[in-house]
Amino acid sequence: MADVITYREAVAEGIAREMRRDPSVVCLGEDIGEAGGVFKTTVGLLKEFGPERVRDTPISEQAIVGAAMGAAMTGMRPVAEIMFSDFLACCWDYLANEIPKVRYMTGGQVTVPLVVRTANGGGLGFGAQHSQATENWALTVPGLKIAAPATPADVIGMMAAAIRSDDPVVFFEHKGLLASKGAPPPPDHVVELGRAAVVREGADVTLVALASMVPVALEAAARLAEEGIDAEVVDLRSLVPLDAAAVLASLAKTSRLVTVEENPYQGGWGATLVSVVADEGFDLLDAPVRRIAGECVPLPFADALEEQVIPTTEKVVAAVRGLAAY
Repeated sequence: MADVITYREAVAEGIAREMRRDPSVVCLGEDIGEAGGVFKTTVGLLKEFGPERVRDTPISEQAIVGAAMGAAMTGMRPVAEIMFSDFLACCWDYLANEIPKVRYMTGGQVTVPLVVRTANGGGLGFGAQHSQATENWALTVPGLKIAAPATPADVIGMMAAAIRSDDPVVFFEHKGLLASKGAPPPPDHVVELGRAAVVREGADVTLVALASMVPVALEAAARLAEEGIDAEVVDLRSLVPLDAAAVLASLAKTSRLVTVEENPYQGGWGATLVSVVADEGFDLLDAPVRRIAGECVPLPFADALEEQVIPTTEKVVAAVRGLAAY
């Protein structure tokens, strides 16, 4: 395999590894076959696995997720693509009311081992209906696992864990990261869901980020280091299960916390994490907690305006400066 792999190549590679390993893994979605996916994240799958296992569907999110649910209930491991995460709203009844409740409502007799993959997030000027970071939607639904990798290696490792999971997983692939590059992981790479990663060690403040906000937090940390502020960066990687223990362990070192999230401030995952810290780690804090999040407005189309809405390196640096001086 190449020395580096892009995030978008990692999606196809992660799926292919599991399809080679397990014949019950199938893919369905719009334009995922011959076209290789609208974001080129399924390139090569149709050629290798054929039309029985890689199926182009009509433009109906309900049909895609409903078919995946039925397939999962009868012994397959479907990987369904919803082209943009905004369109999860179109199949929300299945995702919120049916899929996560089947195991409970059948007393454990029926499981729904499926993955719903979706392109998530802004920063590319796709406008109000194609740019939302919607992890917080899924976070309100008990029974769904939520994965949101930030690196190509994590895409492959977390895809393996997601497809092997007997619980349904919503797998958020960030559009703004698709062209980013990283080292490819070894052949049997699996990243357990619910395990955060400390991607930069530090002693003064903990920055907790997810998906595209991880590079933003890392860039902010590099800038802060020039000012003598030593920031630790924690990549949560998944929201359900949530690795609160990793955040508390980091806080025990730094005593200051900033969450950096792309989804809107109102109902964002940072609020849940901060409430856990208030419950279980209040004594670790030497300063107020800060949440940097998206503004509570529809996402603008113009890039200069979109930048006002989505958290930037500058916003993170400014918030941490204030905390360091507290």
